[in-house]
Amino acid sequence: MENAEQFVQWLRSVAPYIHAFRGKTFVVAFPGELVVAGVLPFLAEDLSLLHALGIKIVIVHGSRPQVAEQLALRNVEGRFHNGIRITDTAALECSKEAAGELRLDIEAAFSQGLPNTPMAHSEIRIISGNFVTARPIGIVNGIDYGLTGMTRKIAYDTIHRILDTGNLVLLSPLGFSPTGEAFNVTMEDVAVSAATSLNADKLIFITETPMLCDQDGDELRELSSQQAKAELAANYLPTDSSFYLEHGVKATNAGVPRVHIVPFNLDGSALLELFTHDGVGTMITYENLESLREATIDDIGGIINLIEPLEADGTLVKRGRELIEREINNFSVIEHDNVIFGCAALYAFPADGMAEMACLTVNPDVQSQGDGERILKHMEKRARRAGFSKLFVLTTRTAHWFLKRGFVTATVDDLPKDRQRMYNWQRKSIVLIKQL
Repeated sequence: MENAEQFVQWLRSVAPYIHAFRGKTFVVAFPGELVVAGVLPFLAEDLSLLHALGIKIVIVHGSRPQVAEQLALRNVEGRFHNGIRITDTAALECSKEAAGELRLDIEAAFSQGLPNTPMAHSEIRIISGNFVTARPIGIVNGIDYGLTGMTRKIAYDTIHRILDTGNLVLLSPLGFSPTGEAFNVTMEDVAVSAATSLNADKLIFITETPMLCDQDGDELRELSSQQAKAELAANYLPTDSSFYLEHGVKATNAGVPRVHIVPFNLDGSALLELFTHDGVGTMITYENLESLREATIDDIGGIINLIEPLEADGTLVKRGRELIEREINNFSVIEHDNVIFGCAALYAFPADGMAEMACLTVNPDVQSQGDGERILKHMEKRARRAGFSKLFVLTTRTAHWFLKRGFVTATVDDLPKDRQRMYNWQRKSIVLIKQL
């Protein structure tokens, strides 16, 4: 029974994401290293699930290790500059062979359909073609990149029509010129161009690189494009990680709302990144997604969903929708990607120079992420701004949390006279006060 309850709770927790993602377009790009690592069948299962949820998927694959293998068979050494392959005729032939082989591997992975597997009855169709127009990079700072190209145009109208018929689209790291030439293009360049041209809602890089960390070793979970630029300017990231981050910044600056860099060494990493609050990778946005702000009338539904479980078990005093509507200006909320994960309310007692913080609530799935601390600091600042010198709370179960954050135990007599008259003696709440 406990597992059943956990499953129901989990399914309810991901429902907002399912609603938000339905009908959206995601570009999912991965390097050839993912195929070498044997992860492709599992990624196909995860993308099949996304497809079943109504998400339109464009796949972009890389082929660097496969090209290197083909070159080695020919006793040809690969050449690179600034992380980009210098492509001669032999390297281009190897790129074509690798792309053809990988296309077949990817099509095979999406053709799985055994009973009792995640892809049973999926019948997914993948369409590939000459959707990428490219031009040569040419000679840059004296380096001739040969037949290495960069994306010039994506056949977005054709791709949209394919997606609208319920099919997936596969793009290889090859582009073609109007004169019929083929060029070797980086997977990252094709992915950014595709996401930009298609007005994709997300660009997701499933990478061979570990979780991005700053110079102190702290994980970089979410970055604005400006913050990402600062990390790149510090010049401490490994070359591959920097390359992904640079393209993430390029995509967000070109209008892609979200770019995710997700390591593939964790099973189901794409799903964990998309359907959990903090994900398992790095998300880049043009602006910071998390918002801690005063509530509006549009937030009432989110607040009710947040506090109802705690009202049911007696942790919070019950508040009806009408009461919340009347008092909405007292509330502040913490919102992440359009989902409310925390709230609190501030009630003024100006005659006593005190304010009460009530209804402090954080979604249980993210209680270890510091949202409660951020809301508390916000409410303290809001109380100071209103001219109050003391903040008090009444609690039955979380006294220890407040004591650790500067509150001290008090009595009912220490409350404002108006609040004393409203004190619920049946709940026997502990009174805690903090000097602001």
